[in-house]
Amino acid sequence: MDVEAIVKERYSEGAKARQEQLCCPVDYDTNLLKALPTEILEKDYGCGDPSRYVRKGDTVLDLGSGGGKICYMAAQLTGSEGRVIGVDINDDMLELARKYRQPMQDKLGGQPVEFVKGYIQDLALDVAAMEAWLAENPVNSAAGMKAFQEWQARQKSEAPLIADNSIDLVVSNCVLNLVSDSEKRQLISEIHRVLKPGGRVAVSDIVADEWVPEHLKKDPSLWSGCISGAFQEHEFLQTFIDAGFLAVAYDKWDNTPWQVVEGIEFRSVTLTAVKGQPEACLDRGHAVIYRGPYASITDDEGHLFYRGERMAVCERSFKLLTSGVFKDDFIGIIPATLGEPVPMCAPAGTRRPVSETKSAQQISTSSGGSCCC
Repeated sequence: MDVEAIVKERYSEGAKARQEQLCCPVDYDTNLLKALPTEILEKDYGCGDPSRYVRKGDTVLDLGSGGGKICYMAAQLTGSEGRVIGVDINDDMLELARKYRQPMQDKLGGQPVEFVKGYIQDLALDVAAMEAWLAENPVNSAAGMKAFQEWQARQKSEAPLIADNSIDLVVSNCVLNLVSDSEKRQLISEIHRVLKPGGRVAVSDIVADEWVPEHLKKDPSLWSGCISGAFQEHEFLQTFIDAGFLAVAYDKWDNTPWQVVEGIEFRSVTLTAVKGQPEACLDRGHAVIYRGPYASITDDEGHLFYRGERMAVCERSFKLLTSGVFKDDFIGIIPATLGEPVPMCAPAGTRRPVSETKSAQQISTSSGGSCCC
């Protein structure tokens, strides 16, 4: 079964007329929707609202951007300092999104929004450039195929569609499940490649509570309908962890399934994650205190934190735990005098002696008042 062809056909139809069966109920920010053309709103298909994770100044990449709804919502949040890029492989959807690009840019005060043609599982390949090359260099021999493969390798290396370490936030809305199973891990690896160190992920998609059986995967209508290609709920998280992401979590989880097929529940979720920093693990005397409520926790890198204890961490981990998504869970302790950086090889669960953290600067996000005696 040609998954790509099936999905292209279904969403080309969706670009021309609304497909109700592709829609999952979502509560979007109505203030952001007011500026959008009715046609884009009517021909949008999604299962979540990843735009709410956008920050001012972000460079945002929307995978499978369709008619451009999430891109135009994100542009209102990034401000003029930011940038929004939509990637889609469907010509009809790209035409719809680009149709309103200039009017929306004028309406939103010039925030740049760009729509490019590409495969979300191969973000280095510039498909528009590839099609132009093939038009001038038809492949009809082994030598022609070799020349084409060499061109692809050069293009992806020298002028990738989306460059390494160039994106602050990757979003998508009910699209990852449309990629064939054989390419899903490559898709997640590509997300990791294009994100800047410290970059974030906010992916709304459909997950299944059980593994989808083979006979359902062979149903073309279920594939294009966001069912057959759904990740199993634990697999979705694990695939991001395996790709090297940190702080992988379900930030949104619909209590009620969107659909139930042969007893398998398919529901909308939003997964969030962070790309780690490439810095070496160096000890300079930092510590963190895990606030609770659990007796202890272990992070994706194997660090163990006991509730209420001053735990030794390297400088890189300290930054992640006190300024990123974990900041509300930890109290940071910066030593009064930073030690000379030495490789951090302490076993998981190593405590930092109180004597080493006296008169230290402490970082806390709590809003409690001052002590009064």
